[in-house]
Amino acid sequence: MMNRRNFAVAGTAVLLSACTRPVIEPVIPPPQPAAPAVPFLPVPEFYGAITDEPYPIAAVPPGVVPPHLWRQEVANPFPDEASGTIIVDPDEGMLHLVESKTRAMRYGAGTGRDAFAWAGDARLQFRRKWPRWKVPDEMIARQPELEPYSVANGGMEPGPGNPLGARALYLFQNGEDTLYRIHGACEPEYLGKAVSSGCVRLLDQDAIDLYRRARHGATVRVLPSTLPVSLAV
Repeated sequence: MMNRRNFAVAGTAVLLSACTRPVIEPVIPPPQPAAPAVPFLPVPEFYGAITDEPYPIAAVPPGVVPPHLWRQEVANPFPDEASGTIIVDPDEGMLHLVESKTRAMRYGAGTGRDAFAWAGDARLQFRRKWPRWKVPDEMIARQPELEPYSVANGGMEPGPGNPLGARALYLFQNGEDTLYRIHGACEPEYLGKAVSSGCVRLLDQDAIDLYRRARHGATVRVLPSTLPVSLAV
């Protein structure tokens, strides 16, 4: 016979058992096979190594330059511009060479950053293969360590390590050198980004191609950037 004390103890035991959840062993899912690696698109052959120039030019490595920045002929987005005009869009990281009202050659380009960016119209005054880099006084004022390569000191010899790379196009306004260039030697990882001090930088392979196509006296138009400075990196 259950007395009042035994009933109380038994009731407590029932309540405790009702609040206690049974221990459930964790379920370990079976191992899943690793997702297959997404293959890089093959880099076009024209971005291969160049060995018949005075200095070697390395191949563009796969997976570094997005395909939309590869050199390609496209529908001309500037149909009102004269054939031969070069237009640089720093926000898009693109350079277009107008071929006709309907077609243009498009190149990925690195452009100017922050306060050193430049925009406006200029004239393609002349072109150079494997140019010397003559550092302007304005840049030496910011970076005194470049003084050995000043105009007065004759600049830097062409070749590997020269920031102008394999080709340079010189931009003038009203007969005066703007000190800005379209040139090679853009590191592939910086293509399409605003990292230079105002010059327009191309892959060496593209600089060579543009050199062949560009016309003396052509208009070069650098569009103004509309991006905040914080995004132009």
